[in-house]
Amino acid sequence: MEIIKTKHPYVMKVKGVCGGRATIEGTRIPVWIIIGWLERGYTPELIQKDIYPHLTLAQIYDAISYYYDNKEEADRDLKENNPDEEDLARRIAKWKSRSFS
Repeated sequence: MEIIKTKHPYVMKVKGVCGGRATIEGTRIPVWIIIGWLERGYTPELIQKDIYPHLTLAQIYDAISYYYDNKEEADRDLKENNPDEEDLARRIAKWKSRSFS
């Protein structure tokens, strides 16, 4: 497995994970999905509280920082993978049903 570190401490790319797209380290959560939540009006604090309680705010803010440093790449990923509202509701239900303790 090829791991590509970035200058962002919580963001990495792993060949074979999420299509090699930038993800939050140790997860399968791509940067583009964090940005998608921001575009839907969620704050980083709400993303952490309501959607990804197992992430730290530092991880979420680092994903946002990565986005601004790699905007063209992240915008392309977001456009290619942007889930609709029904898909987001399904994902939220799935994530909330998991235990992250």
